Amino acid sequence: MNAARITAMRMAAPAAAITGASLYSIQDAHAKEAVELDKVRASIVNLVDANAEKRGDGTSLAGTFIRLAWHACGTYDKKDGSGGSNGARMRFKPEASYGNNAGLDMARSVLEPIKKEFPDLSYADLYTYAGVVAVEEAGGPKIPFSLGRVDELDGGRSDINDRLPNAHMGSFKNVTEHIRFVFSRMGFTDQEMVALLGAHAMGRCHTDRSGFWGPWTNAETTFSNEYFRLLLEERWSPKTTHEGKPWEGPDQFEDSTGKLMMLQSDMALIADPALKKWVEIYAKDEDRFFKDFATAFSKLLHLGAPVSPIAKPWYQFW
Repeated sequence: MNAARITAMRMAAPAAAITGASLYSIQDAHAKEAVELDKVRASIVNLVDANAEKRGDGTSLAGTFIRLAWHACGTYDKKDGSGGSNGARMRFKPEASYGNNAGLDMARSVLEPIKKEFPDLSYADLYTYAGVVAVEEAGGPKIPFSLGRVDELDGGRSDINDRLPNAHMGSFKNVTEHIRFVFSRMGFTDQEMVALLGAHAMGRCHTDRSGFWGPWTNAETTFSNEYFRLLLEERWSPKTTHEGKPWEGPDQFEDSTGKLMMLQSDMALIADPALKKWVEIYAKDEDRFFKDFATAFSKLLHLGAPVSPIAKPWYQFW
């Protein structure tokens, strides 16, 4: 995928739980599901392409859709099964007002035409599948994905406290403890956490949303292991100025050119030896990163959902 457009569409075979239904009814259901997802994918790709052409600056919605999918799932708590991708409660308060969800109202808004085009597709499935399409169409790995999430009518079951990970907590020690707590609460290991943060290869931060500024890489519409390579090879220093004026935003880091950025939570990955081990592995081996990211991202997308991904296509069960 180049800087302005998403490349040719690739259809990932959907998965669903196999029940006692007949072979033919299962085949019919999956054939219908495949056609629908193919059409949904095409509409998402067309939306991203049209928006990128309108922007004309080499940026796109792809990174935003990955963030949308991530944040729609990142409230999960493995202890009681609350939160997660089911419900699409981000549409309502309190989740809509979480500080870490700032700016995602725009992402949800631009997906509304697709929801109207496919009214039987839940918002919860749409938000998560948009992230899948964004990763795959940007050159990333295939993400196992299942439909079946159900929307809720309000945010009554959401935690009033923002459960999503903060980008800075005052010190590397604090932010490392914080992100480990959040990812562990969801059921992720250190390795899975580092792999998931590799999605920062795409997209950028905006001062009018998160308060931070800039992209993590020079190829923000391409999914790769570049984020890890840059973490290790670039010289990162605290950002003090922006466009010739003193930087007044939250603490962040910049490379020697001032064009790329890293958050405190990013820098924590190389400050902690146990986490840095995985940064080094993924910086050297993109195939390993793709494999581990696909597994972890699929796991994330199905947290709290009444469905789960399966390892092989439905037709291979017979």
